[in-house]
Amino acid sequence: MNSNSVKRIFFIGLGICLFLIFFYAPQFGPAVDPTGKSFELSQQGKAAIGLFFLASIWWVFEVTPIGVTSLMIGVVQALFLIRPAKEAFRDFMDPTVMFILGSLLIGLAFTKSGITKRIAYKMLVVVGEDTRKILLGVFIVTALLTHIMAHTAVAATMFPILVTILALYNGDNSEGKPTKFGKALFIGMAYTAGAGSICTLLGGARNPAAVGFFTEFTGKQVSFVDFSIHLAPFGWASVFLIWALLMVIYKPEKSKIPGLRARAKSEYEKLGPVNSKEIFVSVVVAFALAMLVLQAIIPALKTMDRSVPLLLAGVLFFLSKILTVEDLEKKIPWNIVLLFSGAMSIGFCLWQTGAAQWIAIKWLSMIAGAHWLVFLLAVCFLVLIMTNFIMNVAAIAITLPVALVMAQYLGVNPELVMYGAVAMAGMPFLLLIGAAPNAMAYESKQFTTGEFFVSGIPASAVIMGLLVIMTFTYWPIVGMPALVR
Repeated sequence: MNSNSVKRIFFIGLGICLFLIFFYAPQFGPAVDPTGKSFELSQQGKAAIGLFFLASIWWVFEVTPIGVTSLMIGVVQALFLIRPAKEAFRDFMDPTVMFILGSLLIGLAFTKSGITKRIAYKMLVVVGEDTRKILLGVFIVTALLTHIMAHTAVAATMFPILVTILALYNGDNSEGKPTKFGKALFIGMAYTAGAGSICTLLGGARNPAAVGFFTEFTGKQVSFVDFSIHLAPFGWASVFLIWALLMVIYKPEKSKIPGLRARAKSEYEKLGPVNSKEIFVSVVVAFALAMLVLQAIIPALKTMDRSVPLLLAGVLFFLSKILTVEDLEKKIPWNIVLLFSGAMSIGFCLWQTGAAQWIAIKWLSMIAGAHWLVFLLAVCFLVLIMTNFIMNVAAIAITLPVALVMAQYLGVNPELVMYGAVAMAGMPFLLLIGAAPNAMAYESKQFTTGEFFVSGIPASAVIMGLLVIMTFTYWPIVGMPALVR
């Protein structure tokens, strides 16, 4: 038996042991919030925490395909009576999962119609042959798109473009072996999609959710412009810091790709004029994205789930025969779809059993009398960790109400807590399940889950450091002091 097999068996056993330890452990003490309300942890909640550790270990160390680990999440919930099977597996078809499927269908249509090659070649003609500039150009385009599109849709749009760029970088390396450039390209796309998504209210559902909680607790409104004034500089500073960090961790093997600009220009010319298929795909996607953007403005569209426009676009692509049944069977990464199905299931499990709320209150109660900066960092660190494991909207919904109450006792500006939490919720850099762009980037096969996790540790530390800098410099300048008198 080789070392890889021993390592795999060890982590399979470790995950199972941790689950059984939590499942059979004596009852834990209650969590008490700042108002004195007590929260007991049920047997189901205790088991949910154990399942959370089991899934995390199996996902990080890839002891089995990540989609299979997701299936195990539903099976264990039903087998150990944590939640009924109907509830555990219903989450596998949650609208968020359907949104991801719709995004993948759009990305596939972009590839089949030839739009991705057209965009990729044009981008390379502009940025040139310097690999550092190519990476920076990709990251900037990714971040810009997330200002008006959900970061999941952006990742699905960018992915095939990056595949084309990587193929040009590899040249004769037809096997597509992982390279440092490839790792930086796809990990950076995932990270900058998150960084860009915190810049406007349109970047992700977590943003309006946080603003809603803030308004409910403080009575103050936060406008679209106010939100962007406070967080756009944070998001863009994160984009450039991520680029600099990845240039250190995954410095490209080649500093330049001689002849790339000429080759990209030649390939672009071979595509000829824009054809009817490209026009049709562009119009359909533009219509779908317009519906998502207008949701924030038109009341009649607010009740429509955000997955509907993307799935409708997917249906139109099949009706027009741009996509075929072979694409559905062979080109949709069902391993990634299942990954997010399992992530939704464990997220709802932690939420509905009260385990996530118990963890949040226990953590925050430990720093109730701490210095305001320690309190802020503790809140943001909790959101950062939780959003890597459960839905970022859920991380905000669990943490922010408790944090805003505690902020009043400590004299901390509630705006600071809200904006800090949103920034952290947008940048889960440790696990694939933290955000859809992470999982989509993994489909490139340029990096392992372990490499993604290791890269995410310094990246997460960088954005926590940036939070401190923003707290003492930029935010006070725009009228958001750390403390309220």
